[in-house]
Amino acid sequence: MIEHTETIDEFLTRHSADVEDAVRTAAAAEIMPRFRRLAAHQVDQKSGPHDLVTDADRKAEQYLTEALGKLLPGSVVVGEEAVHANPATYEAIQDDAPVWIVDPVDGTRQFVRGESGFCTLVALARHGAVLASWTYAPARDQLAVAIRGGGAFLDGERLHAGPPAPGRDLRVATSHPDYTTDEQKRALLSLWTDGVAPRACGSAGLEYLAVARGELDATAFSWEAAWDHAAGLLLVEEAGGAHRTLTGEPFRIKGGNALPFTAARDEATARRVVELLSEPYPWIR
Repeated sequence: MIEHTETIDEFLTRHSADVEDAVRTAAAAEIMPRFRRLAAHQVDQKSGPHDLVTDADRKAEQYLTEALGKLLPGSVVVGEEAVHANPATYEAIQDDAPVWIVDPVDGTRQFVRGESGFCTLVALARHGAVLASWTYAPARDQLAVAIRGGGAFLDGERLHAGPPAPGRDLRVATSHPDYTTDEQKRALLSLWTDGVAPRACGSAGLEYLAVARGELDATAFSWEAAWDHAAGLLLVEEAGGAHRTLTGEPFRIKGGNALPFTAARDEATARRVVELLSEPYPWIR
């Protein structure tokens, strides 16, 4: 088992490219052959019609679980589909071992509809800190990589989110209503105001990439599942952005966050979005 963060740093120096290869291979072998070729029996509902799983999700996660475990002995894998089958496996995020956090197909609804807006998300974390992440959009052949303290890159080019252009409405991608409580809906409705241009989010991973690229100003999400957020939050951070919960604290992948939360191109934008989201919760201020 890895004993020190320095050892994980050394692992990333030696094996980041191997992780990239594993992600690309999982997509080439298990996801893309099923893209726009899914039969009805290969698509199932989990919690409801908005929450889908396909054979591609299951097979890609199986591949990544085996490949990543071999790359880093002593690590554990927390994957979306494994947690659905056995929720207790999510608790590994709280433990001391390095943990791979995997979303094999983020944006499954888009994948099922035959749209290109989906991606595979992998993050490596320990003690609640995300150390590295890989965001791969196979239908677009885009790969974004972030290493804590080492920057964020898309297809080898460094990402700089930068501040939004002054005088323009803030472009914010928000949670789908199916994922929100009544209180969270009220908070998100606060974004429908002058100076903000909200829209429904697609794949969370690709929305984070859009923030890191400076194409989107912020997100506003109301759920905590680490596989949706871990990779993208590090990508945004390393591109110069920030993330904040309703209490003004950074989002914690271990959970217990005040929701909704935001990830934004810069600190000022993050604080502005949190200020708006906090309007239904005056006791937080």
